[in-house]
Amino acid sequence: MVSTVAFIGLGHMGGPMAANLVKAGHRVLGHDLVPAALGSAVAAGVEPAATAVSAVNEADLVVSMLPAGRHVLGLYDDVLPAARPGTLFVDCSTIDVTDARTAHTRAEAAGMRALDAPVSGGVVGAEAATLTFMAGGGEDEFAEARPLLDAMGKKAVHCGGAGAGQAAKICNNMILGVSMIAVSEAFVLAESLGLSHQALYDVASTASGQCWALSVNCPVPGPVPTSPANRDYRPGFAASLMAKDLGLAANAVRAGGVHAELGLRAAELYAAHAERVGDTEDFSGIVRAVRDQSGEPA
Repeated sequence: MVSTVAFIGLGHMGGPMAANLVKAGHRVLGHDLVPAALGSAVAAGVEPAATAVSAVNEADLVVSMLPAGRHVLGLYDDVLPAARPGTLFVDCSTIDVTDARTAHTRAEAAGMRALDAPVSGGVVGAEAATLTFMAGGGEDEFAEARPLLDAMGKKAVHCGGAGAGQAAKICNNMILGVSMIAVSEAFVLAESLGLSHQALYDVASTASGQCWALSVNCPVPGPVPTSPANRDYRPGFAASLMAKDLGLAANAVRAGGVHAELGLRAAELYAAHAERVGDTEDFSGIVRAVRDQSGEPA
């Protein structure tokens, strides 16, 4: 079924996602505060909306992709009064679990329905429509959103009730952050021992060290030609975003009293790394920090 979708937040992730909805035949009304982002989306077939409110009041569904929980909650405060009763709000941002649950509560109090559906796959996945969605909310809401999620990704998992999608996202990215640091440390150790990048990759990628951080986003150039390391670490998934996600995971760890030494340490390392490189470098570039602190040549 063709839907009219309001898409709020058309940046590096939201823009390609909205474009894929257009390709799937949906009418997409887009809004972004950055003119260049809106312009790129319009070039891909998105209809421009002067305000988020004007986009939402015509929509069957509302999709948002915003930087932080305060932006999502601010958006909901602005647009919920303008939406049609029963409109489904699908937030694909990565935000705190508590903020996600608050967004659900506010939507429901306004007579709307909500789904938190953060994504994994980065900009490459957004462009190729190969994202994985982790959804939290009701089964009926998930079923209604499923055609849109399928147009933007290759897999969608209903993880549970309100906030469960965000919970899955931060747990997944804690695994990813820890594993990328481990893979980076292993390559720097290999360098110090005179072992080539290719030799370590050929062994670990088919042995017990195999993981996504190694086989897809390998932090050194050469073994995986499509990894950001071969493009001077130009991001797919920026270090600043990994620092943000690990910060959310660390907050949840502390709030839950969970003993998670590696998760907390990974959050500290990526926070420090992101202070140096911001959003200009892929998160796999942390191998450079490991190398620098080890006194190894680049």
